[in-house]
Amino acid sequence: MAGTKDQLNTKGRNVDEILVDWEEFRATRAQLGAAFIRILGYFREDGTKSVSAIEEAMRARDARGLVMPAHTLKSEARQFGAEKLGALSEDIEMFARRCVESQVSPEEYLPRVVELRPLFEETLTALEREANPLVQRRPASFGRAANY
Repeated sequence: MAGTKDQLNTKGRNVDEILVDWEEFRATRAQLGAAFIRILGYFREDGTKSVSAIEEAMRARDARGLVMPAHTLKSEARQFGAEKLGALSEDIEMFARRCVESQVSPEEYLPRVVELRPLFEETLTALEREANPLVQRRPASFGRAANY
């Protein structure tokens, strides 16, 4: 019961190659306005809980316990344009649903679940770095003599 690989996003790009769809990120940022940073903080909190719940459910070989946190993480990740995290979460969710229907253990998906925490952390770091209004973006030559 293998998961779906080579999934495409709505723009026809392979989601396994896209960490964050920055157009989607900017659209969400514009839509949420002043609430954006607060909502991103909720994503950090809820995402951390979801990843932990997924890991715990996998340790318990509980397919039902994988479904809701994977679904939640998928939805919240995609809200911020986190394509790769959303795709992996959806893959885990759909696999877990099939396991529930077939009444089989989800342990086959352990390698996919192991990928989740590092991907969540990498994604969150990228999102927070981009969202931080205090980060100044400077040319790559900063700190070195520029060649004019």
